[in-house]
Amino acid sequence: MRIKGKNVIVTGGASGIGLASVERCLQEGASVVIADLEGSDGKARAAELDGRYDGRCLFQACDVTDTVQVDRLFADTVAELGSVEAVFNNAGIGGICPTDELGDEDYLKVIDINLNGVFRVARAALRVMYRQGGGSIVNCASILGVFGQSQTAAYTAAKGGVVNMTRTLAIEAAPKGVRVNAIGPGYIDTPLLEALDDEMLQGLIGLHPIGRLGRPEEIANAFLFLASDEASFVTGAHLLVDGGFTAGKS
Repeated sequence: MRIKGKNVIVTGGASGIGLASVERCLQEGASVVIADLEGSDGKARAAELDGRYDGRCLFQACDVTDTVQVDRLFADTVAELGSVEAVFNNAGIGGICPTDELGDEDYLKVIDINLNGVFRVARAALRVMYRQGGGSIVNCASILGVFGQSQTAAYTAAKGGVVNMTRTLAIEAAPKGVRVNAIGPGYIDTPLLEALDDEMLQGLIGLHPIGRLGRPEEIANAFLFLASDEASFVTGAHLLVDGGFTAGKS
């Protein structure tokens, strides 16, 4: 078991990629804190998983746009579990809108959750991990962190920022024993895609040479690798898990 005995925080852990990552870590012997919004399914999910995995799953309400809540998440986790060895900085939202119709409020909401939220969580994690002398932070970026796409100005700006922030944090944190990486998922079959009609969905599938959308557990496996000691020489990377989406693009 690659992360047995380690303590992990997963933001946005109540559904989709986050929930798959929570369960994957539990399967590998870690203790996991699901961090998600107060009104999410996180509390119920944690209770269910806690019963199945020997009392190793907790829930804490956390809005990543609120510095106080983010800092409390880490303080409470350390108080409860003693340490934080790995963090999946996964909380995020989508956003499709023509740029000329995109209002300030909607633009800033995407930026505050998808970019500023990643910063707040990473900063809190670094403070804990520096004191411990080590740890692993994995930020959830995107294929749209390296390529543009029409009607996604806010999302691509945020995810591009996550990719470059990851590189900077990796350089800063390496001398203190902390690794920082990012995952760039392709389009994954999660609730974020439920609003798409069949034509749009088939169009997305066609962008992936492998011939299908990704599955949440495939991103969870990438997180597990980056969080574990198997990735001990990997930092500053943006690991694309995209079914070949970016392979033919330059």
